[in-house]
Amino acid sequence: MVHAEKENPNVVVAYKTYHDKGFDVLGVSLDDKKKLWEKAIEKDGLTWTHVSDLKGWQNEATVLYGVKMVPTNYLIGPDGKIVAKNLREAELQSKLKEIFSKS
Repeated sequence: MVHAEKENPNVVVAYKTYHDKGFDVLGVSLDDKKKLWEKAIEKDGLTWTHVSDLKGWQNEATVLYGVKMVPTNYLIGPDGKIVAKNLREAELQSKLKEIFSKS
């Protein structure tokens, strides 16, 4: 299993590569301690938007979307439909390259 802190550098690369082309990230944290959450954002250089209700695994988005592992990710297209789910490392980079080479 890949942990968020191990996948974060991959997402940072994707964000820096494709953000100017329309790729964005919304980080939903399952932390329950604000200081630790903020420290992790800073440490990993996560410059996109982050939200948390500080309810840990009882986070409303986690419950609503049935998240069972961290990290979980959804790649959502401009039409609001899910394009892919839980892409990691090279899979994420490959899918983004495919998507943005068409535009």
